[in-house]
Amino acid sequence: MFICSPFRGAEEKNVELARKYARFAYEKGCLPVVPHLYFPQFLKESDVQERMAGIQFGPSLLKECREVWVFGEIMSEGMCMEIAEADHAGIPIRYFTKQNGEFVERSSL
Repeated sequence: MFICSPFRGAEEKNVELARKYARFAYEKGCLPVVPHLYFPQFLKESDVQERMAGIQFGPSLLKECREVWVFGEIMSEGMCMEIAEADHAGIPIRYFTKQNGEFVERSSL
């Protein structure tokens, strides 16, 4: 599962949330693919060229996934790009929100 969630802006908070989303996918028996947890390990977010490289790498991983799971109420620019890429590739997209401390699927944005 490709995990689509915010990263830029509040990176520390968003990394912690992305870890929780990945854990949720793992607990559902899925292999979570979370580029914004992986790429910052070796790419500098503050370097425009490296950030763009990470953005360009993401669709390659996305196309290898069976589904895209979208988390969060606010869609970042990067998330919108990933959702559009999944839609264009015909990859199913599922949206999740947190209710009463649990992630639940919602019908759409």
